[in-house]
Amino acid sequence: MNLAIVTDSTTDLHVDELEQLGILRVPLYVTFKGDTFRDWLDIEPGAIIRGVAEGADLPTTSQPNPEDFASAYREAVEMGADTILVITLSAKLSGTYQSAVAASDAVSARVVVFDSRSASLGHGAMVRTAARLRDRGASFEEIEAGLTGMRDNTFIAFTVASFDYLQKGGRIGRASALVGSLLNIKPILTLADGLLEPLTRARGMKKAVQEMVDRLAAFAAAHPGETLTIDYIHVEDRSAVERLRTAVEQKGVEVRFSGFYRIGAVLTSHVGPGTFGIIARSEPA
Repeated sequence: MNLAIVTDSTTDLHVDELEQLGILRVPLYVTFKGDTFRDWLDIEPGAIIRGVAEGADLPTTSQPNPEDFASAYREAVEMGADTILVITLSAKLSGTYQSAVAASDAVSARVVVFDSRSASLGHGAMVRTAARLRDRGASFEEIEAGLTGMRDNTFIAFTVASFDYLQKGGRIGRASALVGSLLNIKPILTLADGLLEPLTRARGMKKAVQEMVDRLAAFAAAHPGETLTIDYIHVEDRSAVERLRTAVEQKGVEVRFSGFYRIGAVLTSHVGPGTFGIIARSEPA
């Protein structure tokens, strides 16, 4: 088996890491100030934050079209692939999965599309793991089983600095956003079976950080004897995740640090500036 791995831009993996792992990336799109851009290639989150702060309308986002995926599949076949594994953003958040499936007949190689039911580094960690298993000579069935296990054993918690983007994007109601802002309520959000869901809420950012750390500690306690690997994600606020990492260390949660990662323009368009959080996964020691 000569396996190629294709993913979309919402993994938020660094481009040098994708290149090192030999991953083909298909970008989603951001429409902003009258133009359409490719996520991570033509636009980064800072441009959105600055533009909205200056009065621009909130961006809209769209999935890749099937031809975008077909082009990546053809490139993979030209490189010698006879099997293509496609790992996508949650199908409940985007039509990206459907576009990847629709393009599967574009090549003669076997194409299998895996719904991560996640986003950002929840999704990206699966891509990373699939590449490493491939490079160790694992069978396709072993890789698929490994991804399914990760999907079932991932903890995600993040908070946002402002309700504005969630409210304007239709994720929460205007009344809830107004009350939350007035009371300095910080929602703690997660992805549950691929859907954005509220986990809890806290009064103020300090308590929001503590709530995330406490939830992480509970997740670790529910997986005794396993290795907990953690990625920290943020929208243009490295200091926030550095403080969050310090809080995890002070709590005494034993984790394997994987990295700090910026959230890309597509996801930033929905959660806004000041967003940060934790994506962790448990694995047998």
